Amino acid sequence: MKWKLGYIFRMLLSSMTVSISRSSIQPGVTVQIVQKQDQRTGKLTTGVVSRILTRSATHPHGIKVMLEDGTVGRVKAIVSR
Repeated sequence: MKWKLGYIFRMLLSSMTVSISRSSIQPGVTVQIVQKQDQRTGKLTTGVVSRILTRSATHPHGIKVMLEDGTVGRVKAIVSR
């Protein structure tokens, strides 16, 4: 089976991500998220959390949030508290 470079690159990136817990995210916190359509490229969007959409304490792909501008995505980094 031939491995594609993109697949290997995505697997390396996903194994390097640190899981952020729901308790560390609150409305008003500035975060970087990855939107659904940007998952392949890993493009990050910065914004302020309006709502937390994930109910569980952790999620392997990141806690899903809605930003104040209505953008929805999974948290990859917390910029400021």
